[in-house]
Amino acid sequence: MLTSRRTFDGLAVRAVFQGVLAVGLLLVGTVAAAVSEDFKGNRLAPCDPSNIAVGGEIGRRIDLTVRNNVLALDVDKDFLQAFRERKRTDTLGHTQKYIGLGKFIDALVSFGVYTKNPEVIALKNHVVDELLKTQLADGYMGIFQSESRITAYWDLHEMVYLIHGLVADYEHFGNGASLEAAHKLADYIIQHRKSTDPPRKVGKLNTERAFIALSRATGENQYLDYGVAGMDLRNWHSPVKGHAYTFMNVCLAQLDLYAIAPDDELLKQSRQVVDRLLAQDALIVSGTCSWRESFHDDQRLDGHLGETCATAYLIRLLHTMLSIEGNSTYGDIMERAVYNALFAAQLPGGRRLRYFTPLEGKRPVYKWDTYCCPNNFRRIVAELPSMIYYRSKDGGLTVNLYTSSSAVVSLDKNLKLAVRQQTDYPHSGKVVLSLDPSRPARFPLQLRIPAWCRDAVVSVNGRKVEQPVAAGTFFVVDREWKPGDRVELDMPMSWRLVRGRKLQEGRVAVLRGPMLFCLAPQRLLALNPGPAKQYGWSMLKQDVPKGKKDQQTSLAAAVRQLRLDPRSLRQPVKDDTVRPDGLACPAKAWSPGRAATEPPDLDVLLTESADPDGEATYFLVPDLSTAVDDELIEPGR
Repeated sequence: MLTSRRTFDGLAVRAVFQGVLAVGLLLVGTVAAAVSEDFKGNRLAPCDPSNIAVGGEIGRRIDLTVRNNVLALDVDKDFLQAFRERKRTDTLGHTQKYIGLGKFIDALVSFGVYTKNPEVIALKNHVVDELLKTQLADGYMGIFQSESRITAYWDLHEMVYLIHGLVADYEHFGNGASLEAAHKLADYIIQHRKSTDPPRKVGKLNTERAFIALSRATGENQYLDYGVAGMDLRNWHSPVKGHAYTFMNVCLAQLDLYAIAPDDELLKQSRQVVDRLLAQDALIVSGTCSWRESFHDDQRLDGHLGETCATAYLIRLLHTMLSIEGNSTYGDIMERAVYNALFAAQLPGGRRLRYFTPLEGKRPVYKWDTYCCPNNFRRIVAELPSMIYYRSKDGGLTVNLYTSSSAVVSLDKNLKLAVRQQTDYPHSGKVVLSLDPSRPARFPLQLRIPAWCRDAVVSVNGRKVEQPVAAGTFFVVDREWKPGDRVELDMPMSWRLVRGRKLQEGRVAVLRGPMLFCLAPQRLLALNPGPAKQYGWSMLKQDVPKGKKDQQTSLAAAVRQLRLDPRSLRQPVKDDTVRPDGLACPAKAWSPGRAATEPPDLDVLLTESADPDGEATYFLVPDLSTAVDDELIEPGR
């Protein structure tokens, strides 16, 4: 059972700030260190997740992942056994050649810092302690037989993420043994990688980020030099194409260098990624990217769409760029991706995850707990608390994500701010912020106004703020704040039909606020037994006799050909298919071939995009003039 140090009171979250658990753990990041942090080239700095408590759908997903996934794993059998045996060879399939243990350790560290859950911390300690026992005298830690070590692509991939995870354990829990093991493993890599290997062969494996992190922890420049040299990182420029997750990971390595010594050249690749997303059709309406793990721009939505690794790294890249540049557009895309792509990669019960999350057709469940996508899902969910509140360079607080939550933030050495956010977002757009500074003080409060909201209203202590509140910006309230001050943000939500592009041209997607809605064929059948029988739709794919392929596609074709009636979209209704107190969109539609001059004959219930049975996202409508362009897309940007 999850032991959380959080209690929930209605929509509010009452954080229990009692410092570090009295179990001898050393959590780095003291108030003094946080206050004295040099922003360097950054406009914003994420707030310490150990001083944040998260509720709402984001908090529920975090707790669900910890309770029903992380703590339910058989870590000794599935994660550690292969490291104890070291019997794998390079002739095996991918899932047998890579565990992803370093990523899992990184997730456990982040979950431990945020939750302070003794079960999570004990699991993290067990995994790390048992891993360190497997390290050989020459520094090797891995799963391969001696003849395959270092030469196998997946062996190096495993090792560099182990360095990454162990350094995180040292930085956040003060575990010196983890740092020493990472040190020895890095030396093993440097000593045993063949000198004839092309430098770029070791790129895009996380080598760059792992060795930069190790240099930061040890102060030894040789690791920084090694991490930079493989990809010639300071001068790396490339068209935005190919494997999306690894491409964005190299961008993040450049941003790691930027954190050491700000240089605008190091931002260009990350900016080009965003440009590819927003101006070149690489962003999918659910907020993610990638088909067959690579950047694509034809808006294909089936099969291998939305690799979970790509979703995770996109969110991480946007978070880092938001910290550097302070541009609210990054937060807008993050929000879309979190609620629609990331959460859809997890089944509602929390135990099972997806490798891909298509928006058309069946959504397969990934059957393994190891490998890249499950562990990258855990990592990014564990990082979500740090994406809600940011300290700003001008001494203020920035609110990026809206979810019931509370935090204690040190704005300067003599000023602490307790903030509590009360909201049922994304159910509605009503947010109440309670501010309690340790003393009356003037500082700016920045609120992200999503690009989808054109009529936001901000009030302070019951009085409406008169200056215009522009969509797609950070709205700033700069005043002297006193304990008990209250800020209300009202972001009206209405249905909007977003025009499809490329392969989705001529169709619309249905959104409300940050949420995307989809159609599950089973619900279409249940609501319309008459038309189902008339058109033969009741023959679901799994029931189709062998050789009857024409019947296999009849329901999919019907869903693709039905036309939605925009005038029929009504107020959302309660639906717990995806989450407690979730929403659905009741509507009407015309059967395939039925004239729009006749009354629509189908009842439709559109559910939230994370619906595991959702198979259709774009729909025909009689008149495309009722649709709007996606507010995130910038043609010719």
